[in-house]
Amino acid sequence: MEISEILKKVDHTVLNQASTWSDIKALCDDGIKYHCASVCIPPAYVKKAKEYVGNKIAVCTVIGFPNGYNTTKVKVFETEDAVDNGADEIDMVINIGMLRNKRYDDVLSEIRAVKAACRGKLLKVIIETCLLTEEEKIKMCQIVSESGADYIKTSTGFSTGGATREDIKLFAENVAPHLKIKAAGGISSLEDAEEFIKLGASRLGTSRIVKIVKQEESDSSY
Repeated sequence: MEISEILKKVDHTVLNQASTWSDIKALCDDGIKYHCASVCIPPAYVKKAKEYVGNKIAVCTVIGFPNGYNTTKVKVFETEDAVDNGADEIDMVINIGMLRNKRYDDVLSEIRAVKAACRGKLLKVIIETCLLTEEEKIKMCQIVSESGADYIKTSTGFSTGGATREDIKLFAENVAPHLKIKAAGGISSLEDAEEFIKLGASRLGTSRIVKIVKQEESDSSY
């Protein structure tokens, strides 16, 4: 697979709590240069980043991040604020406790409420696979498929584990045909990225792929 094809599926990501505007600006510059799908950044930087990049690249941000246990009303407000500030894509974290309590209708209602607040912008639903049983993962495939969201996403990258090949395969086998898949967390090589894509991922949440490509360019210039 061509590196350019991989890069087109990358949500180039910086979500570190200590990120500065300099970090975000550099991320945006690299995202544009390498034709990534989007830059995924903290909500506080969305307005400034959107003003900086214009329509050169999509701006993605996170909602209920990273724990997901905000109330639905708070998640809806966060989403509305992000969209007002120029966000093109929203990655929300589900309420995992709600899922584990088998409040499936409430989980579905929350995702639908956030999707409505997106006002037509893309919604990716983070289910934090490392904290779920296989049964819960399959149930979330069904719920997200029904919700109107655009993607199901593995991980925040802030919990006990990230994307696994097994989870992407499970997603591909259990989601509705219209629902796309995002792998995130722990994607550390071009080989990883290519394998996740082959297994069914349409997006990759990572900061490492662009860094690898930049390092390869640097090495080849000597």
